[in-house]
Amino acid sequence: MSDRLFALRLFTRVARSGSFSRAGREFQLSQPSASRIVANLEREVGAALFIRTTRAVTLTEAGGEYLARIEPLLAELEEADHAARGTGEIRGVLRVGLSSSFAVREVIPRLLAFLACHKALRIDLLMNDQRQDLLGEGVDVALRFGPLPDTSATARKIGVVERLLAASPAYLEKAGAPKLPADLADHAIILGPAGLDPSAWTFRRDNHVITARVEGRLTISANEGAIAAAVAGLGIVSTGRWGCLAEMRSGALVQVLPDWQMEKAEVHAVFPAGRAAKPAARAFADYLGREMGKYPAADTACSM
Repeated sequence: MSDRLFALRLFTRVARSGSFSRAGREFQLSQPSASRIVANLEREVGAALFIRTTRAVTLTEAGGEYLARIEPLLAELEEADHAARGTGEIRGVLRVGLSSSFAVREVIPRLLAFLACHKALRIDLLMNDQRQDLLGEGVDVALRFGPLPDTSATARKIGVVERLLAASPAYLEKAGAPKLPADLADHAIILGPAGLDPSAWTFRRDNHVITARVEGRLTISANEGAIAAAVAGLGIVSTGRWGCLAEMRSGALVQVLPDWQMEKAEVHAVFPAGRAAKPAARAFADYLGREMGKYPAADTACSM
């Protein structure tokens, strides 16, 4: 990569992250080195692109206009490189934002096959149960569950996951197994991130639709924590089937109200607004779209 192109890519990451240190780490540079490269770029451009203070790095008006012109060009350049190779080979770095639990249980077991198909690609998994700022954190594609907020980002539905209730055998032996959704009012509820509406769960059986109001004494922001709490006998948890499959197979958890279906959650691949999706991001979304619904993860031949 040429020095000027490298500087432009670094500039965009500093602009989006608001930090020379963070951008430098992404490019394996020290903070002084990242700052020096951008300063050289500013001299070449002939304009100050950032306002630097001890607390923040913000774009100048000229820097904002420069960013708006540079980002689409960098995306087009990557697309042109990909097309020119004519082999389908994908290179560079793909930054994927996703929840820790989904990464550990579903995505990482499937990475070997994807990376085997794209040997020149490097993947950075940004694992966080809170939704990432796609532009600020330089995320190329994020995997998100449930309804999407109004956004200018581009999203593609790649699958649907079944949601269910689960609890430990010890808890159910002590508290009794609910027979109807209304019985949940008499049970300890663990509220985790997989509950689409933390105060109400909708159930369907045959032609009957019931919404049960729920209250929890324990709220956990990470799915792994919510599952661990259920295994420990702290109550009933709502989760995607993928999120508790191992525990159900081992007998640590059992399904609650198995005759009632909960509202399913759509899975979307979300791409940053304002620029074309990277070829690697599109290929990754396509791959996971084909893989969704396979339990457990299986070896997959290249068919990108």
